[in-house]
Amino acid sequence: MARISLSKSALLHETRQLKIYRRYLPSLELKRLQLIAERAKARQQLTVILQSQDELRAFIARQLPMLANHEVDLPKMARLEDVAIKEENVLGTLLPVLGDIKIARRPYSFLARPHWVDALVDKMAEMIEIKVRERIQHLRLERLEAAVQKITQRVNLFEKVLIPRAETRIRQIRIHLGDAERAAVVRAKIAKKRLVNLVEP
Repeated sequence: MARISLSKSALLHETRQLKIYRRYLPSLELKRLQLIAERAKARQQLTVILQSQDELRAFIARQLPMLANHEVDLPKMARLEDVAIKEENVLGTLLPVLGDIKIARRPYSFLARPHWVDALVDKMAEMIEIKVRERIQHLRLERLEAAVQKITQRVNLFEKVLIPRAETRIRQIRIHLGDAERAAVVRAKIAKKRLVNLVEP
């Protein structure tokens, strides 16, 4: 660590820095709390998406048990064609937002396929959309996690490093300046006493 200057100008500089740190810290802490709230909301939304995925799987298992019949050829009847992903700025963090989803349904002959294939294609399209939503939500959560980690590091830097260091430096400079002032007073008294002794006959 660099040696600090023990002067009045250094004291003024450190005092200003400390004021800046103390003024900036509450806004950082507020941003951290808001990001934590956003992260909690994103986790909750991901849980809802995963639950809807589980519910859809359970529905398919209940309502379409004929999927176990491997004699019916079911190539990809529905596939993801296009996804529009936008971005929104949340507290300085760019988060992905799902726009339009295009799901292509492969044409098939109504006479060559069983009647339940229509319901299956609808559920396949629904599952594709849920999977895309899940992926986007994971991305949002990852970015929010990174943002919370970064802001927490900044808060810790201010709370545990910059502010205590500035306070320590101010204390050291004040002690040094106080000692120097006392030493100057003592020297002045000694000089005065010698002067008085020299003047007296």
